[in-house]
Amino acid sequence: QVQLTESGGGLVQAGGSLRLSCAASGDTLSGYTMDWFRQAPGKEREFVAGITWNSDNIKYADSVRGRFTFSRDNAKNTVYLQMNSLKPDDTAVYYCAKGPPYCSGNGCYDSSVVQSWGQGIQVTVSS
Repeated sequence: QVQLTESGGGLVQAGGSLRLSCAASGDTLSGYTMDWFRQAPGKEREFVAGITWNSDNIKYADSVRGRFTFSRDNAKNTVYLQMNSLKPDDTAVYYCAKGPPYCSGNGCYDSSVVQSWGQGIQVTVSS
């Protein structure tokens, strides 16, 4: 059973940047879709970004496209979310998620096919 551990969250001013990392232990991330989701207070969890197993497709939510960059390093068993130009609306708990193996298409990023979730990490953007 894989364990996903997020790091890099914290408090930042609007316009600033943070880089989230998600490190896996107990199993490899190689071959699997990986995602980032977030949940703001009083709101449902929402998709932020997803990357296919071979990085040939990266999907972003409209709200973060152009500001966030998702990448993966299979050799380090880690994925990253670079977040730039942060806004107060980006304030949320961010969750790393492991999706299905060798998947292609937008269905790979749905929360219903997530196999494992990280514990979440707080990102707070002050205005």
